[in-house]
Amino acid sequence: MQIKLTNSLTKAKEILKPLVDNTVKMYVCGPTVYDRAHLGNARSAVVYDLLFRLLRECVTQVIYVRNITDVDDKIIIAAREQQISIDAITKQMTAYYHEDMKELNCLEPTFEPRATAHITEMIAMIQTLIEHGHAYVAEGHVLFDISSYEQYGNLAKRSVDSMIAGSRVEVAPFKRSPMDFVLWKPALADEVKASFPSPWGHGRPGWHIECSAMSAKYLGSEFDIHGGGADLMFPHHENEIAQSCSAHGTKKMASFWVHNGFLTVDGEKMSKSLGNFKTLREVIDTGISGWIIRFFYLTAHYRKPLDLNAKSFIDANKALQKFAVALSDFNFASPLKRDEELLAILADDMNTPKFIAKLHELAAADEKERLWYGLNLLGLEKFPNNKVIIPEEIHLLARERQAAKSNKNWAEADRLRKEIEDAGFNIVDLPQNGYNLKEKNKI
Repeated sequence: MQIKLTNSLTKAKEILKPLVDNTVKMYVCGPTVYDRAHLGNARSAVVYDLLFRLLRECVTQVIYVRNITDVDDKIIIAAREQQISIDAITKQMTAYYHEDMKELNCLEPTFEPRATAHITEMIAMIQTLIEHGHAYVAEGHVLFDISSYEQYGNLAKRSVDSMIAGSRVEVAPFKRSPMDFVLWKPALADEVKASFPSPWGHGRPGWHIECSAMSAKYLGSEFDIHGGGADLMFPHHENEIAQSCSAHGTKKMASFWVHNGFLTVDGEKMSKSLGNFKTLREVIDTGISGWIIRFFYLTAHYRKPLDLNAKSFIDANKALQKFAVALSDFNFASPLKRDEELLAILADDMNTPKFIAKLHELAAADEKERLWYGLNLLGLEKFPNNKVIIPEEIHLLARERQAAKSNKNWAEADRLRKEIEDAGFNIVDLPQNGYNLKEKNKI
């Protein structure tokens, strides 16, 4: 079956034609492991997990690479603030990331390279760029010379002059152009444990070169799909293209550039300053299951903005309960039957709103086998038969109880706990006024 995707490079929906027959190679920018994944990170992970699942249905082999950035300024700052080692924070946050991805039922990628394990490849690529006249050394830094790459700005569809005018890039006296970006930076005095030896002295790689080196190692100099959030299109992906094509002498890095839209909260950008910043774990610890969160992410087209509001998880929960009821007497041991109509909907630029509308039709028509196949394709294959869906009214009681506790109204808190227990659930208190709900016989 043909797969169509919107290519950010051409701004058009195109048929995916793998460079190698029946094999698709895909690279997706993964997490920078300095903190728990927030809800925006999680949306991106679900989008590309869905694409991975779709590709596996349509081609013989999929090689999916998602990196771990474990050397970065944010990591160094977080380690200082928490007074722990960089190694400790990156290992812990990587483990947390894997836990969070399991909650969302995201499949493991084929390869998950860590930046710190590929410093040799990064240094080799930087040396090649210097030798070919695309990079230069200045005051311990190595910088990419954007004037050496004529196609710079093609992905973002912006001229260099407009990028300079609207940029927030670091302006340093040793740069030939304000838009020249760092390939290697020298280590500061207190950054010894976050630095590596190189021909240009102890230091660490720039963010962009990490993805170029790792994608080339696992997928080659040209591959089929490069994915990431819309915020990465410029400068990260633009810079990846420039340095990769310049190092390898190729006309392209990836055939398709795929970008998912932003997640907003009540119409506003999610940020700590607005007080609406939420990690995935914080939401799960309030009793909202990963299945509900995953389904919510799929309710909007992946390229469109998605807004989280007071009704988002309630509506997602209602839809899942409807599907669960439709499958209440289904034999889950039955073999899955490939459904060409459903597959065609998803293969058309991952049109999840249309796909979910079709699932509602199937549920209403009691077409259980087709509904079950569709849920499997969305990565929702486990919730109906072994995942308890907590009714929203129980969550409402739990939130009222947390408010009563905050107000030190212990009698009301005890009354609400009893009401929750009488309904067949137990509530477990968590740190920072969080809670978790489980069926009594599942606690």
